[in-house]
Amino acid sequence: MSEKKTLTMRDIAKAAGVSAATVSLVLNGKGEISSATRAKVLDVVADLNYVPRPPRPRLGEAVNDTLRFLKIAKHGHTVNRDHSHFISDYIDGMSQEAMRRGYTLEVVSHEREAIATIAQSLAGTGIKGVVALGTELSEADMRLLLTSGIPTVFIDTFHEVIDANFVNMNNEDAVYKVLSRLKLLGFRDIGFVASPVETTNFRLRRDAFEKNMHRLDLPFSEANTIWVESTFDGAYEASLRHIVAGGRLADCYFCTNDVMAYGFIKALRENNIRIPGDVSIIGFDNLPMSATMDPPLTTIEVSKRKIGYLAITILDDLINASEQQPSVKILVGADLVVRASDRRLRRRRDGGAEGR
Repeated sequence: MSEKKTLTMRDIAKAAGVSAATVSLVLNGKGEISSATRAKVLDVVADLNYVPRPPRPRLGEAVNDTLRFLKIAKHGHTVNRDHSHFISDYIDGMSQEAMRRGYTLEVVSHEREAIATIAQSLAGTGIKGVVALGTELSEADMRLLLTSGIPTVFIDTFHEVIDANFVNMNNEDAVYKVLSRLKLLGFRDIGFVASPVETTNFRLRRDAFEKNMHRLDLPFSEANTIWVESTFDGAYEASLRHIVAGGRLADCYFCTNDVMAYGFIKALRENNIRIPGDVSIIGFDNLPMSATMDPPLTTIEVSKRKIGYLAITILDDLINASEQQPSVKILVGADLVVRASDRRLRRRRDGGAEGR
């Protein structure tokens, strides 16, 4: 049986359709590289499990320590190609800060592997610290990963009662900004496009939606929630079924993420429902397509690079601490990116409402 070929920078360059020099600049956080090219290179790095060779130390210098990013797709409903860009942003933030602090960052993908197996794979590697993508992980999964005994930071998830380190987006703050915007535009009949897929951030956004509706004195009704799959196709199909069956549509909707918003919008347009003329929509994630679609999508932007940077900062502190440290839990704030998919509500002569 032949040994697995060691990937080189040229292999990454070929797969990404760029030069080896561009790959080198991206991995070292240097050069005037566009965000699209940087994201493409980092996506290939993650998909192929490429581990850059650490530079040879000069005489008298110690070899760089190694950190590992675990890109875990437990079921693939949210960690998939549709969301590859935000994962690339995490990697970008981590790689630049790891390099600055003298570490080598490995990126290793695990798809539908048992979490216990992933934890066991860390034993004996000599890795100094781990950043784990917690998007699809349960509380039990995180506790299993912590049994490795290696300093670990979880990103893209948050748990109040687990004694572990987390860096996540502030979902409650983000949803408050969405609903404040819709209230300012005159909306009270506000719907929510939700997903039954169990991820912590989805749950936190569902909870924040109801909580902030009450906080802003807006009428909350479960009947205004449309349940869809978290993939583009799944969101489109569920939305289409709701519309074709004559399901009620609210005047506007907050969608759990941009991918679900894309599927929802496709179903609306196929049924001649105008956006934002008939229904205003706000998403979450600010994926690249959100700026170029018709109409451009108003959405929430959270700095994934900032989250990646903070994860490495926490790891470095844990690794170099002389005594055991208390767990650190950081929430990063959000910005609302206003585009053209939501418009001020205009009252019609018949007493109904019309988006403008």
